[in-house]
Amino acid sequence: MRRILPLIALMVAVLTGVPAAHAGGGPLGIDHRLGYDNAGIWKRSYQIDLGYCEALCTLAAASLEGGRTRFGRTLWQSVDAMAFSSLASLGLKYTFGRQRPSYSANPNLWFSGGQSFPSGEVTEASSFVTPFIAEYQHDHPWVWALALIPAYDAEARMKTWGHWQTDVLAGAALGTAFGIWAHERKSPLLLSWLPGGFMVGYAHRF
Repeated sequence: MRRILPLIALMVAVLTGVPAAHAGGGPLGIDHRLGYDNAGIWKRSYQIDLGYCEALCTLAAASLEGGRTRFGRTLWQSVDAMAFSSLASLGLKYTFGRQRPSYSANPNLWFSGGQSFPSGEVTEASSFVTPFIAEYQHDHPWVWALALIPAYDAEARMKTWGHWQTDVLAGAALGTAFGIWAHERKSPLLLSWLPGGFMVGYAHRF
């Protein structure tokens, strides 16, 4: 577990540094609307495309590679992390019912039918990259650059008024936690539930 602690520190540092220091509301007193921006790299359609690519591309690559190689096993760990963290995020959204910045400038509207807390997309992005960083950080230090994906997603969600600062921080923490859990398992859970052909990988069968 000790070798995973720098990963947690990096994710928290990157995502905490996304918004500038600003007095506001919410549980940490930092929640406030950013200036609205739905253009350029912050365009909402790009955020949606990124989310689909994370999920579908990883699942496709995992199915092709199988679970017998180091890379394939890491892919399936990423699939596990995304699947289970997304379910947890959805449950928390319905539990806390927080309203989004697009609904109101007040960050303290909890248990009112919203789905802002935590950010599901930042949860997914963090859970997607964590197994790869955990697995390859010593052999290939450049893999830490993958942390820019959830950092970008966090900033983009705030700029388009989809989430508050604590929403994206909670999403990063949740996704990272599930990513660590999936990586520590070594044997991917979803892969064990599928037919044996997925373990071999379709690219190696034909």
